[in-house]
Amino acid sequence: MTQIGLFDLKKKAAVVAVILEKPLETSKKAAKKGADILEIRLDLLGIRDLERAAEIIREIKSEAGLPVIATNRSRAEGGNWEGAEEDRTELLTGLLKYPFSLEEGPDAVDIELSASREERDKVIKAAKDHGKTVIVSSHYFSKTPSPREMKTILAEMFLVRADIAKLAVMPQSMEDVLNLLRVTLEFRNAGKSICTIAMGKPGKHTRVVAPLYGSVLTYASVESSTAAAPGQLPVDDVKKIMEMLK
Repeated sequence: MTQIGLFDLKKKAAVVAVILEKPLETSKKAAKKGADILEIRLDLLGIRDLERAAEIIREIKSEAGLPVIATNRSRAEGGNWEGAEEDRTELLTGLLKYPFSLEEGPDAVDIELSASREERDKVIKAAKDHGKTVIVSSHYFSKTPSPREMKTILAEMFLVRADIAKLAVMPQSMEDVLNLLRVTLEFRNAGKSICTIAMGKPGKHTRVVAPLYGSVLTYASVESSTAAAPGQLPVDDVKKIMEMLK
């Protein structure tokens, strides 16, 4: 069983609202719009201090009442972190080890497959030691790897102990989109928890369609003007269309 907090991803896919500004206000707004989970983008919020990060997550969990994914995205993978790689991953590790009460801390962490092996393994070990869900992610902003390559990437994520393997690609054609969905279905049929996203205009519909093929998460913006990735749709629109399709 794969869960983030109390949300059981084996029962249905979750809509994850990306929080990248005014964290407490935006998190409460996302909850009202129907988000299932919140992704706290520490890099986009400009948070570098562990105590500040812990305070914000504690407040969000209390006020919004939703599970939280802690993410501190590297620039190489589309993030906005400025500084040493060790400091970036140490902030995540620190949050996972922080002495929160049972209800206060992050429920999951997202770490890139491309992170240095040593730093990535530290984050994953801390998450496993503290009972947190591990999302291992990879983002391709200029292409879609071949089906064979996508399968290899996802398989490698599970080898490094991902609970959820997340792959975001930029399709150059509708064939690329179909290839991603075929790979998604194959992993779903193998009992694996994955998240797949085709970014940009050609893949916009995958934000609501990929869950039908087995993607356990889909990411959405709180406002249409604050998308964190190309083609991201607002939370309430995603929820509405997914309800229509189920």
